[in-house]
Amino acid sequence: MEADAKALSLLHRRKPGHALDQAFYCDPDIFALDMARIFQTDWLFVAPACTMPKPGSYITHRVGGYGLILVRGRDQQIRAFHNSCRHRGSILCKGAAGHVAKLVCPYHQWTYELDGKLLWARDMGPEFDPSAHGLKTVHCREVAGLVYICLADHAPDFDAFAAMAAPYLAPHDLNDAKVAYQSTIVEKGNWKLVWENNRECYHCAGNHPSLCRTYPEDPTITGVKADGSFPPKVEEHFSRLEAVGAPSRFRISADGQYRLARMPLLDGVQSYTMDGKIAATKRLGRVPYLDAGSLMKFHYPTTWNHFLSDHSITFRVTPLSPTETEVQTTWLVHKDAVEGVDYDLQRLTEVWIATNDEDRRVVEDNQMGINSPAYEPGPYSAIHEDGVLQFVDWYCTTLQHRLTPARMAAE
Repeated sequence: MEADAKALSLLHRRKPGHALDQAFYCDPDIFALDMARIFQTDWLFVAPACTMPKPGSYITHRVGGYGLILVRGRDQQIRAFHNSCRHRGSILCKGAAGHVAKLVCPYHQWTYELDGKLLWARDMGPEFDPSAHGLKTVHCREVAGLVYICLADHAPDFDAFAAMAAPYLAPHDLNDAKVAYQSTIVEKGNWKLVWENNRECYHCAGNHPSLCRTYPEDPTITGVKADGSFPPKVEEHFSRLEAVGAPSRFRISADGQYRLARMPLLDGVQSYTMDGKIAATKRLGRVPYLDAGSLMKFHYPTTWNHFLSDHSITFRVTPLSPTETEVQTTWLVHKDAVEGVDYDLQRLTEVWIATNDEDRRVVEDNQMGINSPAYEPGPYSAIHEDGVLQFVDWYCTTLQHRLTPARMAAE
């Protein structure tokens, strides 16, 4: 419990409105708490459902020490299992993605149905009960074409999030999507630095020349005022979209963990392209206006997203170590869109490929500076970094809440 006590002490002495102490970005004990109390407790976004398009389609994922398989069953349901054979623990699926008729262990060929039931195990004797050796399941839920898992024994509520998100996501028809491109990079920075960088555009003008062609630096769009209000131009944008059946107004959960809002891009901009026009002429979804902006959705601790009038982009954050974070970006287009005819892949992806690499650099520079013994937490900009403060407040409140009962029980 020494790590719990250390974290609680740091949380109690935190200076409001300021960045976190160095240990939160570097310390292995704090990182272990983040994994145990947040990433192994909360619902985590894994992938768009269209990455598993037919029965037997699977993907693998790793969260800390947990290797996972997600597979679409013959009943079309996506399920999640621990990627560990119930015989002697060998991994079942080695690749990042693929297609199988059954899940077969490569070591001794124990064979599992797509729903995890053990079908065949050679020479295990008459007393062996296959029904007691099915794959270990992981909580798995889908909302409007996005797949989440939870590693906890008892998963927290998912229905409130699903009820809020589903109407916003529905016009984007993500179940009619396919993956146009997927990028996976490793940023040499703590996962919280990746999120803090995402939650503000204070850095955009000096770092994101491509993104700034389309994305507004205006803090009333990139952030949220304390009272939740927006300028008249944004309110008019909300009203225009909601009048045609595209929910748009800002909504955030009571604890601040997830948020949705359909925000405008720069005047006349339709999509994240170098010229600001749509990237896919066969559009994904039913949002009628090309200049509908981006439905921006975040769900801590693993995902932010941009859903546009022509295509959609998901981002997944996975901590690898105290100072390494994987960021996976997936570009989705209509399942019938043809590359080279309905969209040009470079044009579709170039803005965010460049932006991701620029973000990687600024996160890594941030981490290097924080590693210095001279680092001292500085103040956030109340004008530009309210989104960062909102994330940090969520993190600190969540971690403190989850550490305090354990600490009290131990004492």
